[in-house]
Parts: sequence; C-alpha cells; structure tokens
Amino acid sequence: MTCIAFTRSVPQSLAQAELTHLERTPIDPVRARQQHDQYRSVIDSLGCSLRELPATPELADSVFVEDTAVVLDEIAIITRPGAESRRPETASVAEALGPLRSLAFIEAPGIMDGGDVLCLGQRIYIGRTPRTNVEGIEQFRAIVEPLGYAVYSLPVTGCLHLKSAVTPLDASTLLLNPAWIDRNAFADYRCIEVDPQEPFAANALWIDDQVLLPAAAPRTRERVEQAGLPVIPVEADELAKAEGGLTCCSLLVRD
Repeated sequence: MTCIAFTRSVPQSLAQAELTHLERTPIDPVRARQQHDQYRSVIDSLGCSLRELPATPELADSVFVEDTAVVLDEIAIITRPGAESRRPETASVAEALGPLRSLAFIEAPGIMDGGDVLCLGQRIYIGRTPRTNVEGIEQFRAIVEPLGYAVYSLPVTGCLHLKSAVTPLDASTLLLNPAWIDRNAFADYRCIEVDPQEPFAANALWIDDQVLLPAAAPRTRERVEQAGLPVIPVEADELAKAEGGLTCCSLLVRD
C-alpha cells in the first residue's frame, strides 16, 4: 500500500493565521517555508508520494491541509472548517481527492476541522472544540457508522484541536497531554504523557513505524525513545506560532 501526502506551500499571509490559544507573535515566512520544506523532505524519505495542492497565498491557514478533510479507506469526508476564513480551502482539496475516494461533505450548520478527528483503526475519536460542533460530529457519524466505524465524541480544553492533545505513535500507543484531554478516554491504549514543560509535544506524526516529533520537545522525545519507538525530530517552531503542528501540514492518503 502506497502513501500519498498532500501538502500546500506556506502562504505569505501566514502571519494573519487564525489564533485561539496563543498570543500573536511575529512569524518569519522564509524560515517557516524552510521548515516546511524540511518536513516534506522527511515525509518523502519515508516513502510517501508528495503531491502539492494549488498555492493559495490569500488564505493564511492554508498550509494546514489536515483540517480540510478526513480520509478513510472507503471515503473522504470534506470538512466545513470552524473558522469561516478557512472554508475556501476545501474546494481544491475535494478536487484532488475526488479521483482517489468517493466524497462526502459536512454541511451547515455543522462545522468540523480535521485536526479534531483521531482515527485509530475502526475507532474514531472526535473532539468537541470551537472548531467542531455537535452537528458536525453527528453528520460525520451518519456517514461512517454504516461503514463499520465507531465514533466517540469527547471534550477538549486548553488547546485548539483534539490532535493538539493526543496522537498515535503506533497502532497501540498514544502520546497525550493529560492537561488537555481525559486520559481515561483511551484506557485501552498504552499512553505516554508529554513532559509538562512541553505541552505542545503531543502532536506527533506516525508514518511507516517512524514518529516525527517537534525538535523543540527533547524531554518528550526521550520519553518516547525510552518506550522503544524511533523518533525523527523535525524543526517546526515557526509554524507552531500559527497554532500548527506536524499532523496539520499534510493530508495522508493510503492507496
């Protein structure tokens, strides 16, 4: 099975990205692009086929392509992002995914960001956040439950998305920040907690038995490596100023 990784270039307007939990600080677009290029190179080195979505320089958050769709083996669900400014991002993503999957769409009054959707096999956890509401979750449930998926909704506090608080490191291990998500919701999994001094480290990207972690989280990296999991540190602190994480910057499709 091959892995396709859709990405989109860093827009010049990134400094105007939507922020919820962070204070706005200056973003160096040149450095952000360098980090994004390195991120793409790491994904490419892991065997993913890179596909570039059309550049959208006027859409400040458009590099964070994960939020525009949730891709399962059987179907792709095109989201309706919670931030109105982000909704124009979805059209080009739907066009790119159309040849690979049948498509379904989250419709008003539902809202959903892909960063709130954590797929763990046939279990799908969806965070209730300002970017994803109950109507969006129920629409999603109606689409995927007939395909054999079980959907679990849970509250998220203190961070932008569910996947800011918890992500998989392998098929049975999760990395999480217990300050932002209830660890008991994932009692069936081995859970590694981030170092308390690195709260944003919970957003890791698992590809082909490798774990990409923010280079700015060395303490958490040590915890993951002590658990026997290989880690590739990736510089992403400039993108993080726009509340973006490692999962946010690609949309992975297994074909």
